[in-house]
Amino acid sequence: MIRYTLKCGDGHSFESWFQSAEAFEGLADRDLLSCAICGGTDVSKALMAPRVAADSPENAGPSRSLSAPAHPAEATLRALREHVEKTATYVGGNFAREARAMHLGDTPEKPIYGQAAPDEARALIEDGVPILPLPGVPGGKAN
Repeated sequence: MIRYTLKCGDGHSFESWFQSAEAFEGLADRDLLSCAICGGTDVSKALMAPRVAADSPENAGPSRSLSAPAHPAEATLRALREHVEKTATYVGGNFAREARAMHLGDTPEKPIYGQAAPDEARALIEDGVPILPLPGVPGGKAN
């Protein structure tokens, strides 16, 4: 396993573990990496310094849990996502169709969330359908 410090195009910095350097490169080449804070996919390795092992466990200093948020914004975004998941209906890949139908008055309005391809989301925005991206990793898709 190898740990990299990564950064996104918006300047967020976060850490992630990979099976190998080749595994990281394979994911990066296929654009399968996303920012842990904003969800952006413009992710690259940040400048890193080698970590030298401490001479004894007492001198190692405190360690941060890998599941703990690296940044306060990450905790806020996680809380937002949890709120949406509790109060809205998950429509999966039907998000664009459902959002458009509500906007046109074909179905009653209700809070929904799901996935849409970038071109579908762009078309919704161009047509005045009020949508916004939900940052974070959808449930069941985390490593």
